[in-house]
Amino acid sequence: MNANSKTINEAFKEYFEMMPATTAELKSEVFKLRYQVYCLEIHGYDPSIFPDGMEYDEFDPHSAHYLIRHRKTNGFAATTRLILPDQRNPSASFPLEQHCVIDQKELLQTIDRRRLAEVSRFCVSKAFKKRRNKSGTLDAVGSDWNEYEFTQTERRTFPHIALALFACLIKTSHEHDIHYWCASMEPAFLRFIAMFGVYPVKIGPVSDYHGDRFPCIIKVDEMLDSVADKNEQVWEMFTDEGRFWETTAAAV
Repeated sequence: MNANSKTINEAFKEYFEMMPATTAELKSEVFKLRYQVYCLEIHGYDPSIFPDGMEYDEFDPHSAHYLIRHRKTNGFAATTRLILPDQRNPSASFPLEQHCVIDQKELLQTIDRRRLAEVSRFCVSKAFKKRRNKSGTLDAVGSDWNEYEFTQTERRTFPHIALALFACLIKTSHEHDIHYWCASMEPAFLRFIAMFGVYPVKIGPVSDYHGDRFPCIIKVDEMLDSVADKNEQVWEMFTDEGRFWETTAAAV
């Protein structure tokens, strides 16, 4: 099978692996990558707040974390987390509710909060984003990496890293019986994911939350139906070729 005949999922998995961060060692990698992105790359946090070089907060202990590993270098390109509901106190607010203006509170009130989670810390290292003159080096990843030149075929998979993070979130939702996501999303990212059939519902105006972002709600099964209609290969990547479709489709 040549590169042009591979599906999005097959081509991505040739270069990257989606990994649940379930050990202390992997969670440290999550926090280090978040420090790199949020403190050093986009300057969302003051690095001095995290002298150990790891960005973390009070929501991490009850979150499910994922990493995207670059196979050839064994380094980590991206991470995200799903902040899970507090089953002992389902009414406990998520960060989005604390930092964003919510106009459509009645929509949130119709959702079983035991089935609602927040998508958070959705980030990709800038070394794995196409950049003029530097799209093929790992100079932004850190001094512990050896310089590595990406092939043209490999670079073509980089836009799919964000899609792979969605796949990680869907798998996590399947495992934890989560049917709805809330998330704060930049206008440019909303335009990007719309190309693949992902249309979050805005529940408030733009808020300054790590930059200008809209608070949004996504119903997972409806998102997957929409993606399937728009692009079957993206649906296959999101659901690992249908392995998680039955559960999400049955969500109510």
